[in-house]
Amino acid sequence: MKKAILVVSFGTSHLEALKNSIEKVENKIRGEFKDYEIFRAFTAHRIIKKLKERDNIFILTPEESLEDLKDKGFEEVIVQPLHIIPGEEFDYIKGVVEHKKNNFKKIKLGRPIFFYQGMNGLPEDYSLFIDSIKDILIGEESVVLFGHGTEHPSNAVYGMLQTVLIDEGYENVFVATVEGYPTAYTVLNTIKNKGIKKTKLVPLLLAAGDHVKNDMASDKEDSLKSILQREGIEVTLHMHGLGEVDKFDELYINRIYDSIGDKYLNAGRTKKLRSLM
Repeated sequence: MKKAILVVSFGTSHLEALKNSIEKVENKIRGEFKDYEIFRAFTAHRIIKKLKERDNIFILTPEESLEDLKDKGFEEVIVQPLHIIPGEEFDYIKGVVEHKKNNFKKIKLGRPIFFYQGMNGLPEDYSLFIDSIKDILIGEESVVLFGHGTEHPSNAVYGMLQTVLIDEGYENVFVATVEGYPTAYTVLNTIKNKGIKKTKLVPLLLAAGDHVKNDMASDKEDSLKSILQREGIEVTLHMHGLGEVDKFDELYINRIYDSIGDKYLNAGRTKKLRSLM
């Protein structure tokens, strides 16, 4: 039976970020799952269009990709999103998988980074995430994790992450978003109230694309960096997407193992399921 893993990300038009984050994760998946062929899809249609027109790079949407896999005779497909939260883009992927499910003998959808609360009320996905990036967080007076944000109810993820950070002892690590809550000004007020004089800005994003370069780190007056600097806060920048962090990438590997299930694990083809726990 022909088997495929379709790796779906929002996408980026920044070729360096595409290589360093998205392609890096795809290659790690390719190296781990030898019994599967690996394919790419983007959910951002405007980015697909831009890459095609500007760079002659052709990337399929999730629905186009699943049609292509059906035509190529694949019978088992795992769709693994590289999205951070279960927001509008994840809803889009779920809808596509539901619509195309009868084209395959087996199709499974993996979860984004923040999804499960876990057993016994423990915030499993959140704790695993924090552990995967802890080397970036330690040794700093403070850190701001800068995410996208959304009007979708899944924006609650950011508040949950902030709570778990505090619960796990990261009292000076704060979450801010471009388009949701907490905002840059929410974080500014918290930093000022704590008397903090220095912070490091870290993308809570897979790739260091537009939002990192413009909304987080640019000299524009409404960037997070500028907002903090105007108030006398010393800012350093971590200009790397999460996909560049090896331990973070393992979170996606483990999600795919979760989708495959115990039969595959027991065949001895895995290193360590949930190796970050």
